[in-house]
Amino acid sequence: MNSISKYLLSFTAMATVHIGSVFAQNDLVHWPKGCSPQEVGQKVAAHFVASPHPNFGRPGPPKVITYPETCAWYGALLFASESKDKQLAAQLEQRFQPLLGKDSAMIPVPDHVDYTVFGSVPLELYIQTKDKRYLEVGQRIADKQWGPPEGPRVKPESHTFYNQGLTWQTRMWIDDMFMITTVQAQAYRATNDKKYIERAAKEMVVYLDSLQQPNGLFYHAPDAPFFWGRGDGWMAAGMSELLRWLPKDNPNRARIMKGYQTMMASLLKYQGQDGMWRQLIDDNEAWPETSGTGMFTFAMITGVKQGWLDKKTYEPAARKAWLALVSYIDENADIREVCEGTNKKNDRQYYLDRKRITGDMHGQAPVLWCATALLRK
Repeated sequence: MNSISKYLLSFTAMATVHIGSVFAQNDLVHWPKGCSPQEVGQKVAAHFVASPHPNFGRPGPPKVITYPETCAWYGALLFASESKDKQLAAQLEQRFQPLLGKDSAMIPVPDHVDYTVFGSVPLELYIQTKDKRYLEVGQRIADKQWGPPEGPRVKPESHTFYNQGLTWQTRMWIDDMFMITTVQAQAYRATNDKKYIERAAKEMVVYLDSLQQPNGLFYHAPDAPFFWGRGDGWMAAGMSELLRWLPKDNPNRARIMKGYQTMMASLLKYQGQDGMWRQLIDDNEAWPETSGTGMFTFAMITGVKQGWLDKKTYEPAARKAWLALVSYIDENADIREVCEGTNKKNDRQYYLDRKRITGDMHGQAPVLWCATALLRK
C-alpha cells in the first residue's frame, strides 16, 4: 500500500469516528446500552403494572385514583401502543377492569381538574380497543368538565368562567393546562367531535394570555410569582399534547404555537450543564428536579419530531436531557429527586424546601411520555 492510500485509509477512519461521535452527541436515535427509550420505557412501564394504586405516600390505598397515577397510566398506555407491546397493553387494560365493577367507586368524581384528568385513561383504552364501555366512562367525564357548575367545589368565579365558555373548573394554576387539555384532546381523538379540541384550545389561550411572562415561562399562579419546575412542566407537556391533535385550521393554533415556541426558547437558556432543569427554573440555588425535567424533555422531543422546533438547536438539548433523566432511575425502575406534591405559595423558600422523593408517579409519568415520544417517527 502506497503512502497516498495509507493517508486516505487513515482519513476515512478518522472521519467515520468523527461522524459517529457527532451522532452520539446529537441525535435521538442512537443510545448507550440501557438508555434507549425501548429499554427504559419497558422497565418503567413494567414497574407501573406491578405497583399498587399510590396514595401520595400515605399508608393504604387511595379512595379514588390519584392524578399522578392517571398520568403514569396514560403514559404507559401510549408507550404500549407506540412500542406495539400487546402484553403490556393487555396488562394495563386488566388494571382497569375492577373499576368497571367492584371498585367503581375509585373512579374520581369529575368536579376538579385533578380528578377530571382521569378520563384520559378510559378514552385511550377505547382508542386502542374500541370497547365502548371505556368511551362511556371517558366521554362522560370530559362532558362534565364543560357542564354547568355543580357540587361542593363550586365557587362564585366558577359561574363567571362557565359563562365565558370556559370550564367551571378553571382556577388559573398552570398545572391545569395538562389536566384540562389532555382529557379534552383525548375526547376529540375518541369521538372526532371538534367541540372537545376547540374548547381545550380556547382555554389554553386564556391561560397563555393570563399567565405567560415576558421571558416565556409561567408563574405557578398569579399570586405565586415563581417559575416552579413541574408547574411549568405541566404547561409545556399540555401545549405539546394539544398541538399534536389541534387541526391546522383552528384559529387559536398560531397563538398556542407562539406560546409553546417562546417557552421552549426560554427553557433552552436555563438548561443546566448536566442536562437538567431546577426545582425553581431560574434559581441557581434550587436543586435539579426530575419531574419538571422529564416534562420539558418530552415537550422538546415532541417539538423536534413534529418540526415545530429547529432540529439542530433543540435535538442536542433533548438528547442531553434524556440521558441526564435516565441516570436518576435506580435498579427498581424508580426515578429519584422528584418534588413532592406542591400547592401554590408566595414564598421562595417553600419551593426550595419541598421534599425530594423517589418513585413518585409525578416523576415516573414523564419518563414514559419521553420514551413514547422518542419512539415516534
